[in-house]
Amino acid sequence: MPDTTTDFTGDFDKDSALASEHFAAIDVEIAALPPKPERTEDQQAQADAILDRGRVTRERFLARHVEAVYDAVTDHCTRTLRVAELAYAVAELVPGLVPTRARIAEERRYPQKHKEGWEFDQGILISRVLDNARTGYHLMHAMAQPRREALELLDELRRTDRVDLGTSLVERRGNVGHLTIQHHKYLNAEDDESTAAMETATDLILLDDRIEVGVLRGAEAVHPKYAGRRVFDSGVNLTRLYHGEVSLIEFFIEREMGLITKWYRGHSLGAGEVSIVENRHEKPWIAAVDTHAIGGGCQFLLVMDRVVARSGAFVNLPARKEGFLPGCGNMRLPRFVGEKVARQGIFFNRDIYVDSPEGRQIVDDLVTDEAGMQAAIADAVDALTATGSVGVNANRTQLRVAAEPLETFRHYMANLAIGQARCMYSPAIIRNLELAWDPKRRGGVK
Repeated sequence: MPDTTTDFTGDFDKDSALASEHFAAIDVEIAALPPKPERTEDQQAQADAILDRGRVTRERFLARHVEAVYDAVTDHCTRTLRVAELAYAVAELVPGLVPTRARIAEERRYPQKHKEGWEFDQGILISRVLDNARTGYHLMHAMAQPRREALELLDELRRTDRVDLGTSLVERRGNVGHLTIQHHKYLNAEDDESTAAMETATDLILLDDRIEVGVLRGAEAVHPKYAGRRVFDSGVNLTRLYHGEVSLIEFFIEREMGLITKWYRGHSLGAGEVSIVENRHEKPWIAAVDTHAIGGGCQFLLVMDRVVARSGAFVNLPARKEGFLPGCGNMRLPRFVGEKVARQGIFFNRDIYVDSPEGRQIVDDLVTDEAGMQAAIADAVDALTATGSVGVNANRTQLRVAAEPLETFRHYMANLAIGQARCMYSPAIIRNLELAWDPKRRGGVK
């Protein structure tokens, strides 16, 4: 059996070669076992032990060299790389430290229960990068830049006042940017595809200087159960998660550091240095909920400046039922409803109806029909724009700095990156998916 320890010297080049040699040996050991679906219980235990050895080595290597790794791929923090771009650049820099793009693409061919779990190693890397203040702040800055797709589509929005991104639609009406979620096949459930589109749409609204405020709402559903009604968000796409098509970094991590951060904090200006002073380009946001805001939809509401909902709608955060972390919900929901109700929601699947006292802590305006919804949105837009953007955004910043400074967010995300990796590849999530999601019954619809 190969040596299970790796004695690093502190020299980056030498230690990189030692680490890559160790990771290559780990690959050989794993390849000698049957494919995961064919393993016995003892063989799977052996595989788990082998993979754990590799993860211990990754932790030890990055404890010494995370800044050197980050500086090498970002030219000493002069280049901005998104989380996924960073992970795949590091895969080329130190072979074996994290999986290559090809290895991840290969593993996505299998359902979640049959994956080896190479994404776990990406979680180790991102957690370590965020745990370091200099690299962590720069990565947060990088993730709060406009996506390239948005920069390429900005002229189209300015010319036509409309950009259809498939699962999201952007429309400008006067000084308002409307972001409509229209992932019809999955009742607006979230996945890699829809999250990327929503972030691009958000960037467009932030970039268009004619727009003063954003409005987030679900499109009218085409599913027979909700025909003619608007669905805000149905949580994570369990169909694609079951089939292994929801990723750790492009979805669970980039969603928090990109999409939701841009609603809450806007685009990051400056160079991404460590600082207690936020330098942002931001706009206020309004959310409109017609039926339900499940899981991720509930998380969206916690960063909005105004939430309008139709009477009878509900929100929830059923993290325990699904078996993974509900994004930043653990950090933000207690600020709205208190820690006891938050625990009831996260651990005991409590639905919070918007008409209830707890629901009114999340929702600002209750309406009974479409006319009331339109009037409440218009009133919120007027209130947020009547005195100009400078004061509104300055107050947004101060509320945020008091409740959730960037340093708090960095700490939270450093823990989420590794915690979510553990959850995604734990036996519990596989069991929960099998119990909560019947592929034959669902027929591809969440």
